[in-house]
Amino acid sequence: MSVPASPLAVSTIVTALRAAGCVFAEDEAELIVSTAADPASLAAMVERRVAGLPLEHVLGWAEFGGLRIAVDPGVFVPRRRTEFLVRQAAALAGPGAVVVDLCCGSGALGAALAALPGRVELHATDIEPAAVRCARRNIGGAGEVYEGDLFEPLPRSLRGRVEILLANVPYVPTDDVGLLPPEARIHEPRVALDGGPDGLDVLRRVAAEAPRWLAPGGHLLVETSERQAARAEETVARSGLIPRVVGSEELYATVVIATRPGPAAPARSAEKAEA
Repeated sequence: MSVPASPLAVSTIVTALRAAGCVFAEDEAELIVSTAADPASLAAMVERRVAGLPLEHVLGWAEFGGLRIAVDPGVFVPRRRTEFLVRQAAALAGPGAVVVDLCCGSGALGAALAALPGRVELHATDIEPAAVRCARRNIGGAGEVYEGDLFEPLPRSLRGRVEILLANVPYVPTDDVGLLPPEARIHEPRVALDGGPDGLDVLRRVAAEAPRWLAPGGHLLVETSERQAARAEETVARSGLIPRVVGSEELYATVVIATRPGPAAPARSAEKAEA
């Protein structure tokens, strides 16, 4: 239950948020007021937001793919642009598809995919304990969440069976991490942001292992930046996968889809890539 707030109180919150540099102060005030359980928690939430905590950490949740995803402090906040990656995966996943979500963070991608029509067999991993705890809450009984580095904690029985491999790996070049907004740079784990000198270090590791885990005709989907797309495409191609790049101008999203050669599993009609 949210705490009622008078127009005067909301106006005061908006003023405080705007002074702290919140561009969408009115919208944020509405979300904070609707989430707070009582006046004390409302005051504490406003104080945390003014201090620079990401709004999602203040609220305790983020909206992603039509779901309310729990996001604890210190956990990577799912970006709206990544919904494009989920849509691409959904277009390729047949009913009952075996899906693995690497670097799952809060579990938002897997949870959103599992919530779509056509149940999947979902497995997710992350190296951060806080993220794993969050992902287990968000995914619940829809799948299994493992703590560990990339493929390492996955059951070996999944090798050669994975039809959809989601890998929202960190892809910010090390020298650019310091240029990120403070909300990300200070309050999100560096391991979820820093992709090495050129931003592709983790992708290289994923691409090197992916052919052993993918089923024939299975797909690896990774998010990247537009300027990194060509090199990301080359990286997965060197592992024997067949890549293509799709993008969404609306969400400012770029995704590399790489397919293991072989007969594909039955799939729903593919969603047309957005221009």
